[in-house]
Amino acid sequence: MSLSIRNQLAGTVTAVTTGEAMATVKVRLEGGQDVTAAITSDAVKDLGIAEGSSVKALVKATEVALATGAVEGLSIRNQLAGTVSDVATGGAMASVKVDVNGGGLTAAITKDAAEALGLAAGSSVVALIKATEISLATA
Repeated sequence: MSLSIRNQLAGTVTAVTTGEAMATVKVRLEGGQDVTAAITSDAVKDLGIAEGSSVKALVKATEVALATGAVEGLSIRNQLAGTVSDVATGGAMASVKVDVNGGGLTAAITKDAAEALGLAAGSSVVALIKATEISLATA
């Protein structure tokens, strides 16, 4: 199956915490960074996700926010440090490619935000992704 989701990061499940309806799944990416996905308990069961499972963390580019440094006091669990490798701007939007340990991410943000943050190749950034915006696929 081919997907339009650009961001597909390979990793290994390190922990699963299951509730009645929802579960959190912690994934160690190939580069050593960790992400947490909040998915349904049924999805955990249906996909056979358990500690040690190989998965891909999938995130739409529109769900990746960028900051120019670490952010505190925020409910967003996933903060991946990286370096901008490319910025492509259009009339209203910008596509920002970020190299993170374990792969690359693309963030679709407004052109105004990219300009206000001074994003350019080589800029250090932190990619912010809510746990509820990460889907998991099994290998």
